[in-house]
Amino acid sequence: MMEARYSRPVARLLALMILFFMLFSAAAQMVAVGDFFGTFLGMGYEGGVLAGTLIVLVYSMFGGFRGVVLTDIIQFVLLLLSALAVFVVAMQECGGLGPIAEAAARSGRPEFMSLTAGALKYLMYVITFGCSWMIQANVWQRISATRDTRDARRMTVMSFFVYIPLYLIVVLTGMAGIVLFDTLPKGGVVTALVESSMSPLLAAVVFVGISAAIMSTMDSLINTGAMTLVMDLLPGSYDEKTRLRLSRLATLVIVAVGILISLRIRSIFEITWIASDIITTGVFVPLVLAFFWRRGTSRGALCSMLCGLAYCLYNLAIFLGMPLPAFWEQQSALQVILGVCLSLLVFTVTSLLDEPEYHKADAFLARARQQAC
Repeated sequence: MMEARYSRPVARLLALMILFFMLFSAAAQMVAVGDFFGTFLGMGYEGGVLAGTLIVLVYSMFGGFRGVVLTDIIQFVLLLLSALAVFVVAMQECGGLGPIAEAAARSGRPEFMSLTAGALKYLMYVITFGCSWMIQANVWQRISATRDTRDARRMTVMSFFVYIPLYLIVVLTGMAGIVLFDTLPKGGVVTALVESSMSPLLAAVVFVGISAAIMSTMDSLINTGAMTLVMDLLPGSYDEKTRLRLSRLATLVIVAVGILISLRIRSIFEITWIASDIITTGVFVPLVLAFFWRRGTSRGALCSMLCGLAYCLYNLAIFLGMPLPAFWEQQSALQVILGVCLSLLVFTVTSLLDEPEYHKADAFLARARQQAC
C-alpha cells in the first residue's frame, strides 16, 4: 500500500525494516521460551530455545497464516486462564498489596508501588514500543482481515480494554515476588510459583497456557517476517508451488537467524528495544504522515527512513560494544526523542524542497477513505 503513496524504493526499504523488526521480535520470544522451558523442564536455556522454537516452526511451516490465526485463538484463552491462576496464587501466597508495599519499604524501595517513580527512565520504552507497535505489520494484518470496518473497530476497542487488566495482572504477579522470594528466582517469579505453590494438575495447565502465550506471539512474528521476505522483497511471478517452497524456506531463515540472536543476546527487553527502535526512528514519521500530510513526498520519506536507519544502527553499534563516540545516554528517552525529531526534520525539509506529489497523495487518501468506509 505504501508504494501507492510513495515510490517503490520507499516500499522496499519499509519492507526491509519490517523484516528486521520481525526477526528481532521473534528472537525476543525465543528468549522467553528458552528461559521458561529451560527452567521448567530442566533442559537449560539453549535446549529450551530449540525445543520451543521447533514446535512453533512445525505448525507455522505447514499451517501457514491460517494455522497461526487458529492457534492464536486457542492460545489466548489458555493465556487468560493461566494468568488469572498464577495471579490468584501469587496474591494468596504474599497476602495482597499491603505486604508487597511493606516488603518494598523494608528493602529500601519505597517507590516500588508508585506509578510515577522512574517515569523518565521508562519513557524511552513507552515511546519506542508505543510508536512501533502502533504500526506493527502483524497487528494490521489481523485488523484488515476482519469482515468489515465495524468489526475492526469493535475488536480493536475490545482488545484495548482486555489487555490493560491482563498486563496489570502480569505486573502485579511479578511484584509479589518481593514478598515471596529473597532473591529473584533463576527462571522468574511465575516459574517459581508454578513449581512451589501449585498442584501438579494446575501447574500443567499454567505451563501450557504460558507456553501458548509465548508461542502465539512468536508464530505471528515468524509468519509475518516470512511473508514480508517472499512477497515484498522477493517479488516475481511464481506459481503456487514455488511460492509455497519460498515461504517455507523464508520461515526457516527467519527461525535460524532468530535463534542466533536469542543465543547472543539473552534479554527480552534489549532485543525488543532493538526491534522497536528501528521502526520508531526510521518508519513511524513517514508512515503516519502519509495519512495526514499531503505535501510529503517519496524523496522525503526515503531520506527520512535512511536517516532514521543510520541513526538506529549507529546507536546499536555502540550498544554492541563498538568504540564509537556517544553524544547522548544510550537507550534513553532523549535518544528516542532525538531520533524521531531527526526523522521528522529530514522528512519535512526534503519534502518541502522536492516537487509536490499531490496526485499520488490524493489517490492514496481516497483509497484509504474508501477502505475505511
